[in-house]
Amino acid sequence: MIDSTTHVRVARPSRDLAAAERFYVDGLGLDVQWRTTERRPGKHDLLMVGPAGGSWHFELTHDPEHPLEPTPTVEDLFVVYLGKPVDDALVERLVAAGGTRVPAHNPYWDEYGVTVADPDGYRLVLCSRTWG
Repeated sequence: MIDSTTHVRVARPSRDLAAAERFYVDGLGLDVQWRTTERRPGKHDLLMVGPAGGSWHFELTHDPEHPLEPTPTVEDLFVVYLGKPVDDALVERLVAAGGTRVPAHNPYWDEYGVTVADPDGYRLVLCSRTWG
């Protein structure tokens, strides 16, 4: 049965796991849950990031032998509902960590938040609203 305690993993390819780690850990404040520590032929390099004790995480992958180019669209969104105005310092930290502030494709997200593209072009939306 799937419920609120079910663990969820979202996997995405990345050009550069170190750049992705700077963005999601140093910029957004997620924790490294796990990472590969050595290169193994035939295996992907992995970085898993998420909130400490959370029931979800990102698995960012890179295959040096057969690299995939990330292909995000303007609607590939990772939305974080903050429940308060977006802190300018958080946006500045994300940009300093390799992100790019971008206008949202859907004006709803500009009205209620800030959109920042990660180093691979995937969009993070910091939403001032709450979920639920």
